[in-house]
Amino acid sequence: MVKLDQIVHKISLTEGVEASLDGDSLTLTGSNGSMSREFWHSKVNVSIQGDNVVVQCELPRRKEKALCGTWRAHINNMVKGVTDGFEYRLKAVYSHFPMTLAVNGSSFEIKNLFGEKVPRVADLKWTPSEVQVKVENKSDVIVSGVDREKVGQTAAIIERACKIRHRDRRIFQDGVYIVSKGAN
Repeated sequence: MVKLDQIVHKISLTEGVEASLDGDSLTLTGSNGSMSREFWHSKVNVSIQGDNVVVQCELPRRKEKALCGTWRAHINNMVKGVTDGFEYRLKAVYSHFPMTLAVNGSSFEIKNLFGEKVPRVADLKWTPSEVQVKVENKSDVIVSGVDREKVGQTAAIIERACKIRHRDRRIFQDGVYIVSKGAN
């Protein structure tokens, strides 16, 4: 096995994106907003050199090598988030009982799923300034924001609130499902 002496990943910042490093916390600011994340490891370093963010590790082992690639992917997602943002689209599917979807502050309500009298509620963990949830055309849900992980987790929470128990999922397919995901 070939041993590497160092790993260096250079992530170029697009025009209009500013980076600042405060200790272990990297903050990126762009046209869509700002985002901050902490990167700490004893052997892996993050630094800013001109208009590049550099992830570097000296004499890496397998785990440090994997961590460098993971941090590079996180920083790329941060750059994409502060410039374009992320958007997940969900669709409500029903066969007989029409569902009603509503956003009430920090919760998402699904009423009349399978004709249930008690509405299903999905708790939205993040504030509307971090993750925006909108209902369009009574059956389309749009989840958007700067942080890819928060947007994806919010969409998963909404999808998970409609889980059907004690019935055959191949036949009873009503629910709210993720249709597409990506940048705005």
